[in-house]
Amino acid sequence: MINNIRTMREERGWTQEHLASLVQVSRQTINSLEVGRYKPSIMLALKLAHVFKVPLEDVFRLESTDWE
Repeated sequence: MINNIRTMREERGWTQEHLASLVQVSRQTINSLEVGRYKPSIMLALKLAHVFKVPLEDVFRLESTDWE
């Protein structure tokens, strides 16, 4: 899974800490998402799309290897 969290966060001038507070997770969780070490729950993915005010597909997308 590929995500655009870092880009979207930086475009808004938000810190990892600020984004974490908006979606009620730790800053470490945001960091792990941004570097691809952690796959979010559907609830967290939806919260992220909501705070960015974009469709879920703008935040996350599947790679072909995700189907294997």
